[in-house]
Parts: sequence; structure tokens; C-alpha cells
Amino acid sequence: MELECGNLILRPITLEDTDNILTWRNKPSVKKFFIHQKDISRKEHINWMKTKVDTGNVIQFIIIEKQNAHPIGSVYLQNIDLLNKKAEFGIFIGEDHLTSRGFGAAAAECVIKYAFDKMELHKLYLRVYEDNSRAISSYLKAGFKKEAVLKDDVYIDGKYRNIVLMGVLNSK
Repeated sequence: MELECGNLILRPITLEDTDNILTWRNKPSVKKFFIHQKDISRKEHINWMKTKVDTGNVIQFIIIEKQNAHPIGSVYLQNIDLLNKKAEFGIFIGEDHLTSRGFGAAAAECVIKYAFDKMELHKLYLRVYEDNSRAISSYLKAGFKKEAVLKDDVYIDGKYRNIVLMGVLNSK
């Protein structure tokens, strides 16, 4: 199911998106914001598609800029917990020249609406580095609120980093 979101279209990910995902996800400018820092291989991505996306454990979309039909990144829900009606939100814009243009917040708002209206979830949550102020600002704009700071939660490149937990609740 495609989602129309203002100047964006979100379409379900397919195996044909593998090259873009690998290029984006393994790019240093994108990877540095992930908690899991290592590059992903084609085999790992295909395994993700088969064991997570194809089984419904992950719902993942490709973000497409409507104006030129150009794929620019991905947004997804993982760790979907239907019993507790919640899921973990994740997003990345893979095209460096298109960051800081509001695409992330717009895609987030669209997926929040989808998660609450179509999936009937109660909560979406995310984890973000405390010093990633640009992402935090985008998440706040989309409706997420800061819930907690996990001190020294991950050890990356020889130092501990704090993680901010953010969440958004379905008010319906």
C-alpha cells in the first residue's frame, strides 16, 4: 500500500531497492547516526527482507520525493508488538543533499498516522543519540516527545554515548 504524504510518497520496500538501501545505509554520513555502526552486506539485507519484512515483523517504506519520483531514504516500524500495541520507529534520508528539508518529519508524520489509524497501535517509540539535535528536532516536529535519557548506553568509537528515548501516543 502506497501512502501519499504531501510532497512525498511512501511505498513498500522491495528487493529491487537493495542497491539503494546498501548505498544509503553504509554511507558514513548516514551510518554515524545508527546505533549499529557496522556496514550491512547484501546477504544481511536480503535476510532482513526475508525474515523481517516478508513476515510482517517489520513494515518498511521507501521515501520518494513526489516532484521527481526520486527515492531518497527509508522509514520503518520494527519490533512490532501487537499485544502492547506499540512499535519502534526508524528513518533515514540517504541523499545527503536532501537532508534538513523537512522530508524526515513529513515521512514520520505519515507513518505515525498509518500506525495509529491503520495498524491501531497505541505508541511509537525511537532511540536517538542525545547529541543528534537535528534528528531530535525533526522528531519533535513530527509529534514525538522526549521520555528518558539512557546514560552511557552504547559504546562506540572508544566512548560511551547517551541515548534519548522518544515516544508518541495515539490520542484516539
